[in-house]
Amino acid sequence: MSKSTKRTLRERVNQRNALIVPGAFNAMSARVVADQGFEAVYLTGAGLTNMYYGIPDLAFMGLRDVAEHTSRIRDAVEIPLIVDGDTGFGNAVNVYHTVRTLERAGADAIQLEDQTFPKRCGHFAGKDVAPLPEMLAKIRAAADARVDGDFLIIARTDARATQGFEAAIDRARQFAEAGADILFIEATESLEEVRQVPKLLPQPQLINIVVGGKTPALTAAELGGLGYGLVLYANAALQSAVAGMQRALGALKRDGILDENPELVAPFRERQRLVDKPFYDDLEKRYSA
Repeated sequence: MSKSTKRTLRERVNQRNALIVPGAFNAMSARVVADQGFEAVYLTGAGLTNMYYGIPDLAFMGLRDVAEHTSRIRDAVEIPLIVDGDTGFGNAVNVYHTVRTLERAGADAIQLEDQTFPKRCGHFAGKDVAPLPEMLAKIRAAADARVDGDFLIIARTDARATQGFEAAIDRARQFAEAGADILFIEATESLEEVRQVPKLLPQPQLINIVVGGKTPALTAAELGGLGYGLVLYANAALQSAVAGMQRALGALKRDGILDENPELVAPFRERQRLVDKPFYDDLEKRYSA
């Protein structure tokens, strides 16, 4: 029997060689991630909020939205899928339901964070963290809820921004004791902090590189040398998609015409390839009367 995507992801994380995981905001962007040869994809809550509703990442997404897009991406790609579960959409009991729902929908891992409601993008000002016992209960509930033992729980703390680096490390240690498989210190603000995290925490680490955000960027090779398991580029696809739309539509507005310029638009044939149209053409022939 072939190895499950959950087991594949767990093994790759444990290698600690900085597996790059781009974020996707819908099934098409997930297909592009897989088509480019990346080994895993991340369903970004910020990306869903921005691209699905056109509003900021300020806790507007619900479990139904996330589960629906998880299912769509699972159908679209075969690589491991990590899902942003925000704060779990409630208390520890809600987290239990969230994990069950997203695992059934096709997630291989869930990320849970310790912000108070309404949560916000980790690189925004004004965020705060929930009491530690509340987050520990959520992690224990997540661990109890998973059906497959290889389903990964990623525990994120935003305490760096409000309580300092040492407090964030201490919270992460307790997250691991509660059952988290991967630890995520959000928005480290210096190269020294980036270098210190894997030395201070024995569990696999995730680092989130936000283009234009607070955390300084290093190459995957450098981060792998430090021992990070995952390197998340949660919204690189989103930002590049917006830039591409602005360029193409700006040219259309300026010139009054837009041709198949590959510097501005993906060719028609390429779009059909990415959505696997030849497969559906073959199905149509197979089942035609």
